[in-house]
Amino acid sequence: MHTDLFIGGKYVPAQSGQRFADIEPATEEQIALVAQAAAADVSRAVAAARDAADRGPWPRMTSEQRGKLLGRLADGIERRARELGTLEARDVGKPVSECINHDVARAARNIRFFAAQAETWTQDASFGAAQFLGGGVRLVNLTARAALGAGAIIIPWNSPLMLATWNLGPCLAAGNTCVLKPSELAPLTCLALGEIANEASIPPGVINIVSGMGEAGAALVSHPGVDGVAFTGGVATGRAVMSAAAQSLKRVALELGGKSPNLVFADADLKRSAAGVARSIFRSQGQSCVAGSRLLVERSIADQFIPMVVEEAGRLRIGDPLDDRTEYGPLITAAHRDRVHRFVREAVAEGAQLLAGGKMPEQRRGFYYPPTILDRVAPRSRAVCEEIFGPVLTIERFGDEEEAAAMANAGSYGLAAYLWTSNLERTLRMADRIRTGMVWVNSFFLRDLRTPFGGARSSGLGRQGGRYSLEFWTEPKLVCMTYTEEERDG
Repeated sequence: MHTDLFIGGKYVPAQSGQRFADIEPATEEQIALVAQAAAADVSRAVAAARDAADRGPWPRMTSEQRGKLLGRLADGIERRARELGTLEARDVGKPVSECINHDVARAARNIRFFAAQAETWTQDASFGAAQFLGGGVRLVNLTARAALGAGAIIIPWNSPLMLATWNLGPCLAAGNTCVLKPSELAPLTCLALGEIANEASIPPGVINIVSGMGEAGAALVSHPGVDGVAFTGGVATGRAVMSAAAQSLKRVALELGGKSPNLVFADADLKRSAAGVARSIFRSQGQSCVAGSRLLVERSIADQFIPMVVEEAGRLRIGDPLDDRTEYGPLITAAHRDRVHRFVREAVAEGAQLLAGGKMPEQRRGFYYPPTILDRVAPRSRAVCEEIFGPVLTIERFGDEEEAAAMANAGSYGLAAYLWTSNLERTLRMADRIRTGMVWVNSFFLRDLRTPFGGARSSGLGRQGGRYSLEFWTEPKLVCMTYTEEERDG
């Protein structure tokens, strides 16, 4: 288990010697003491990334050469799937089966996918007569895409390895170098990437990893040696990142929070929809930006449908994250569990009905909080309007499509929405009216990696996935040339 910073191809302690405790959510015990980077350590990491970008071999390789090394990186992740998945389950509290079969598998796929995408990433060219010059002069315009240089990647704690590689993949495949800062709450699988990168023969300085608190993140975003910032996290921090990056006009991509609605219509397959609604909110204990935390159900089926969702929530196997049979683990910290519980208590005090969960577990070790369902929640309740980032589902009722769209668009978030209906025309109408970056229909989080991922309004700026990610990590450059027929032939 690596607990030092990874800079310039080596694990090194923080210059201050400071470390912070990494706590296991399921046991409340310390897993490790991890190096705590300060601004000076961030400067070292940026200098290593900058040197690798300006003088190293990585940006000067062909995309095929980089792709081969990135393939080795993906191979290394796959070889350690059980080890990495177990480590992430301990660090985050997610079920180990989810960590191994989804998060670690997806991490390797992210790297491999973007390496392949970069190999087919072509330049644009246009040819024509330069009539304004006369004399049979011809014109050719080439649009090349050059790597930005040195990037900063800052990710949260809920799916650290998957989210790190989702950004690392396109950043590295395009020829950039980077400094990755994982959350201080779950840094261990990201720190392990350094060793895997060395085994894959990734040149020193291409990947640098600094663990630490907010000071490290702030120093990274504001550092003049960083050319672009990809941030995933909360809205308030996203605003601070954007403000700090503006001082040196850095390019910024923000993937922020969500308050995603599940809209269930009377013509939906109710059994399938109930299972989908429960999965969309309670997977990862609700600690997901795309969690379907609001159930908007057509009034005519509410009395029939709501008990079905409650039943689905009651079927979840809650237990030790390291047990392959576990489906639901603890929350990340005691402080986060307390925050989730405050939302629930406040909603109940305002008149909400508690249909499931909502109580602190007694005599159980770990930061567990039960799957919770709140009905009859006041429309302006904080539980409805603010991102809880926990296993809490609120229920509202609607009468028709117009009311459903208005309710779905209430609030400031716009990351995702889920539609449950068998009517294709309704699907298209509602998908057009809902102000979100993504709409899933009769499904949850199934996505081709070539398609855009991102949100509207307070849920972020920019898109990730396929060419959208590669466009962010490259700078278009026009090369304009003229030639005569004689020059072409001679």
